[in-house]
Amino acid sequence: MPNIKSAIKRVKTSEKRRLRNASLKSALRTALKKAEQAIAGADPEAAREAVKFAQRKLDKAVTKGIIHKNAAARKKSRLAQKLNAKIAKQDEGAQEQAGA
Repeated sequence: MPNIKSAIKRVKTSEKRRLRNASLKSALRTALKKAEQAIAGADPEAAREAVKFAQRKLDKAVTKGIIHKNAAARKKSRLAQKLNAKIAKQDEGAQEQAGA
């Protein structure tokens, strides 16, 4: 335990920040997993909403200094690519059924 007053304060503030960061990181990971699951699911609208929510969480994490902005950009890009691929695949299947 520190003896100096400013060091005692630093311990308290760093603990508060650690807890906040852990909470935000956990919520971010949960949002990303839900988005991945929604993309794997059948409903494209639900997937779109889940991806939008996850992207918002990523942006907030960058603002609060939880993750680096390039890491967030990479994750957002990959989510969007997966979502677009899923939607394109479903559209392709719908066109084949309509044409058959």
